Amino acid sequence: MGVTIIGCGDIGTRLALAYQKSARDVTGWVASDASVERLKQQAIRALQMDLDRRSLQPPSLAGESLFYFAPPPASGVEDGRVRRLIALLDQPDTPQKVVYLSTSGVYGDCQGEWVDETRQPRPTVDRAKRRLDAEQQWQGWCRQRGVPLVILRVAGIYGPGKLPLERLRKGLPMVAEADAPITNHIHSLDLVEIAAAAMERGQDGAIFNVCDGRPESMTRYFDRVADYLELPRAPQISMQEARQQLSPGMLSYLAESRRLSNRKLLEELGVVLRYPELEQGLPACFE
Repeated sequence: MGVTIIGCGDIGTRLALAYQKSARDVTGWVASDASVERLKQQAIRALQMDLDRRSLQPPSLAGESLFYFAPPPASGVEDGRVRRLIALLDQPDTPQKVVYLSTSGVYGDCQGEWVDETRQPRPTVDRAKRRLDAEQQWQGWCRQRGVPLVILRVAGIYGPGKLPLERLRKGLPMVAEADAPITNHIHSLDLVEIAAAAMERGQDGAIFNVCDGRPESMTRYFDRVADYLELPRAPQISMQEARQQLSPGMLSYLAESRRLSNRKLLEELGVVLRYPELEQGLPACFE
């Protein structure tokens, strides 16, 4: 059976290369000419498909292991990209299984409490509402078509090319640690293995928090990255100053605090994290 990765960016490309090593037939869907060229340079079969276009003609996904990694649109509270795709998939040749990459942001602000997968989602910002809408669309369609579905609610991703280097080099401020929210992380290389495990072993309807299980304050995370790279730590400002100086996007992250449990991930999928702590994960960002 083949593998299709819709939204074949950094994580999708790493996953595609891992499947190619095991001689699996892999296709990556991307939107831009540059992304098509990038995949071709990695010897990954590329299909250019803009999910924002009204007139989509997707090829058959019959029997495919389908990973949906494409982000939602940049605005609104619904994911029209998923809606357009599943409308076209309303045919007999359905995928064998779907793994959807969602976000832990669907839980909203949990005031620093521990959160497992039984917690009711209560997204507070539009980007998380779009992700929950996509989850619900996939759940409804997969249930109707009898297609197994696994949802991965992913924490903040760090890894090669995914560190706040530019922010630290510019000396941009961060809220004082006493006011900072609790955040959660997962190394991109662990995420690739988790996605493959979800496709292979995840039960139909399962939802997994994807994180390393070592929550810490956002400010502490920035400080540890700065210390490792021997860069100056971000200047700390009060929350009142942050509301005046930081971007709306950063403020939206500062407004949510939660500690994610990864017990279900480890126990049900049998995943052994390569980077269970930032101490191991940071060096691997530069290997």
